[in-house]
Amino acid sequence: MAEGETNTGQARRGPAVPLPAAEAPFDAIGLARHLLRSIRSGALATLDPEDGTPFASLVTIATDVDGTPLMLLSRLSAHTRNLLKDPRASLLFSAGGKGDPLAHPRLTVTGRVAQTADPRARARFIARHPKAKLYADFPDFGFFALEPTAGHLNGGFAKAAVLTPGELRLDLSGTEALVSGEAGAIEHMNADHADALSLYAVAAGAEPGPWRLTGLDPEGMDLLTGDRTARVPFPEPVHEMGALRKILVAMAARAREGDARAD
Repeated sequence: MAEGETNTGQARRGPAVPLPAAEAPFDAIGLARHLLRSIRSGALATLDPEDGTPFASLVTIATDVDGTPLMLLSRLSAHTRNLLKDPRASLLFSAGGKGDPLAHPRLTVTGRVAQTADPRARARFIARHPKAKLYADFPDFGFFALEPTAGHLNGGFAKAAVLTPGELRLDLSGTEALVSGEAGAIEHMNADHADALSLYAVAAGAEPGPWRLTGLDPEGMDLLTGDRTARVPFPEPVHEMGALRKILVAMAARAREGDARAD
């Protein structure tokens, strides 16, 4: 057997070299944003202020409208004390699944963490993690945001890419009406259109269930049922409420047509 070949006669392939996301031969930006929006917990790595030792812990995660990762942290926790001394950190978003864990996509986002008092951060986090409402207002807890400096994506075998902050997050310029109307739209959809939400989730590949809308952004919707999430992309970017209504109606009609054909 020639050097550098496997027992199948194929050349042995080394580790994938990360490419800039725009040059990757797959939709690296789309996959990274999907992981950001669909994963509710991950590993937070901080630095021990005494000797710089990396310290990893499990945290729950949500995202702001633009995709900025949000966390609810206690100042009694070691990771929070570390962040208050040195804000540098990283978050690992791992899709997980059956079989080899390394065969599934994962994303590491590096950046700096700062506490935020923005009411929207609180609302979006609690929508994503309803049980957090029980302790979110305890005096030692606070909401924190990770301001990304880079993303490192492994999309599975031979798929790797690095992303800039602008590729990880959405530019919300021109979407002010959509952002300000998000809370009302979520309340309306959950109260009056639960059937449509279930259609959207199933059309996106999720199992049927009592899905609830937890977040809206120009690229899509975040849905939740129990501990399961579904990310539902829009067929095209949405920038204002009128366009949102039209696209939701069209998506529901297409999903119902698909159900009818399946029957």
